[in-house]
Amino acid sequence: MLPTVRIAKRAVDLLGGAVLAAASAPLAPLIALAIYIDDPGPILYRQRRAGMLRGFEDKEGLSTPVFDAFEMFKFRTMRVDAEKFTGAILATENDPRITRVGRILRKTRLDELPQVVNILKGDMSLVGPRPERPELLINLALAIPFFEERMRDVKPGLTGLAQVSLGYTGRAFEGSDAAKFEDSLLNPFDLPETEGSQADDMRMKLLFDLAYAAALETLSSFLAMEAKIILKTPWVMLRGVGR
Repeated sequence: MLPTVRIAKRAVDLLGGAVLAAASAPLAPLIALAIYIDDPGPILYRQRRAGMLRGFEDKEGLSTPVFDAFEMFKFRTMRVDAEKFTGAILATENDPRITRVGRILRKTRLDELPQVVNILKGDMSLVGPRPERPELLINLALAIPFFEERMRDVKPGLTGLAQVSLGYTGRAFEGSDAAKFEDSLLNPFDLPETEGSQADDMRMKLLFDLAYAAALETLSSFLAMEAKIILKTPWVMLRGVGR
């Protein structure tokens, strides 16, 4: 990433983070109260997430990607004991672990508001690929060629090109340009046992994450892409689509 792009991106993060913090301050107590009434327990949820790609290490004969790690903040949207019996797994569209209030928060992305702290600290950017859990991200990188490249020299973001362009699970919206290519991208060998797999969903997201990373090559393309995503995000939130 060019120094000019890096400086401009950090400036956007600081300015956008400050505006978002001021705008969300009145909402935070109301969201906290709703979460507690629906499912008593902690209001905030802290979870380790993977940041930028730092390189590779040999692990049991496999070249395994190494990522920065940080503690990400969210409003809690799942039951307190959500992963007691399952361990770390990706959330699905109709995940039974999600509370009633949590479902609303996820649809509108209001659960992500506490991540403004991560943005101001420098753990995350306002715009970037969706941050994933380290243990899941490593498995995805081993299953999907070049999946780790979405995080090369790029911080994860509160919103991003994939988040505003695809549905919750990573599927393209019906009638969209991306939907025209789903038949060739998803389950290309037409194997019944892999139909609807999470790897296919993440492969769709990867295409958009790589397109965003490519836009960071020049200052003009970065500014155009950043503005497009930031302006589109409120519309996605109001419609309750994307992720």
